Amino acid sequence: MAKTDRSGRAVADELPSTLQHSGRKAQQTFAETHDSAIETYDGDERRAHQVAFAALKHTHEKVGDHWEPKDEYGPSDDRAAEGGRDSDAPTAGGVDANATKQHLYELATRLDVRGRSSMTKAELIEALQKANDRETARSRRADAQD
Repeated sequence: MAKTDRSGRAVADELPSTLQHSGRKAQQTFAETHDSAIETYDGDERRAHQVAFAALKHTHEKVGDHWEPKDEYGPSDDRAAEGGRDSDAPTAGGVDANATKQHLYELATRLDVRGRSSMTKAELIEALQKANDRETARSRRADAQD
């Protein structure tokens, strides 16, 4: 299913819920990349989603239930840096694992991650992934009730 309309704008209802809660640039990045990948990979929806999220992770990071622009363009984790889907490297699930520890700590503060002040960078990344998953689940439940 196309994620952009005839004028090339993202169709919010066709996007994953985390993108529906995100800004226009995140939506547009995902939608345009998805639609291009659908053509490239002969309609393979799963592959198109993977490619679109990979592109999104170069420009945005997941914060709670939505995506926010990153300060610097680039891969978000070792998997993205080493070739994406063909890599055995771990993924950080939308957390910008290449960000500074200070940045990750600030996000952990925003998401009220307990114990953040004594965490290593790797622990902050893992805690942020869990916090993002919790916020996404909470948001989806709230959306379902609307």
